[in-house]
Amino acid sequence: MGKGYIGVCLIGAGRAGMIHGINFRNRVPNAKLVAISDPIEETLLRASVELEVSKYYLNYNDALNNDEVDAVVIATPTTYHREIAVAAANAGKHILCEKPMAMNEVECQQMIECANNNKVKLQIGFMRRFDESFIQAKEAIEAEEIGDVVLVKSLTRGPSTPQRWMYDISKSNGPLAEVNSHDIDTLRWFTGSEFKSVYAVAGNYRCPEVVQEFPDFYDNVIMSASFENGMQGFIDGAVSVKYGYDARVEILGTKGVIFLGQTHEKTIVICNKERGIVRPFMNSWRSLFKDAYLAEDVHFIESILNDEEPRVTGIDGKMAVKVVMAGNLSIREGRVVKL
Repeated sequence: MGKGYIGVCLIGAGRAGMIHGINFRNRVPNAKLVAISDPIEETLLRASVELEVSKYYLNYNDALNNDEVDAVVIATPTTYHREIAVAAANAGKHILCEKPMAMNEVECQQMIECANNNKVKLQIGFMRRFDESFIQAKEAIEAEEIGDVVLVKSLTRGPSTPQRWMYDISKSNGPLAEVNSHDIDTLRWFTGSEFKSVYAVAGNYRCPEVVQEFPDFYDNVIMSASFENGMQGFIDGAVSVKYGYDARVEILGTKGVIFLGQTHEKTIVICNKERGIVRPFMNSWRSLFKDAYLAEDVHFIESILNDEEPRVTGIDGKMAVKVVMAGNLSIREGRVVKL
């Protein structure tokens, strides 16, 4: 780091990418956003202006050839993650890859091995592990404040209509991947164990217009799970719910319970005769986990500078993908799937 900072290139300037872009522009110590890549020219130009970056590329390989780039943030559709991560590792660039890590376990393993062989860091974007409340919950579990953990329930429901590519389960792995990867990782983290079996049920309730073209698409899913250590899990996922962004966790123990998450975005409450009690609902994951994203990005740079393994590794990403694949198999075949 002779230039005094880690040069970061953002690959993928969509919604998630821009959160990282804004952080690395001026909020992360010892890091500087030096380049952006996106295959859509309009998106690329908009991001370059907003992030005030003069080096931008339609082809990510051109960005990887820039010697000023020391690390990349991959925030593209999942189907491109392995290809970009392998190219980045071979170019000697450290990698922060958004979830889901990849399309299947084989791709995840290729990413892990390539990063190891090239001695670069590989961190997966499970930012909830960097959320202050989630960290406190983990500490409370380890301190046995609720006794032994019996059940971890996690839900994520998003308000937005899926992007078109997400309707094709073969390209997105569905909401279990795009929405519930965080919940899967949350269950692994709080149980301290691996999934033993899953049973998932899903359906399309809010997107009838895509049923004919994408008959396998589901916008609502529930999944029950058992863990190797005997603990239980439950996941509730939904897209296009309209009412707001909803992410909550409940951890039931033998001597107590922990509740995580909030449904309100602001503390203001308005009361009047016409509407009763009104409190703004959380509108976006970008608002709820804003601080966690920043902490995640700071940790990525620290792991590079200190030559330490990131807190969220490729193995964590791979295990989440494994559970997604098992859940989708359970949906298709209507049976319990053992991992």
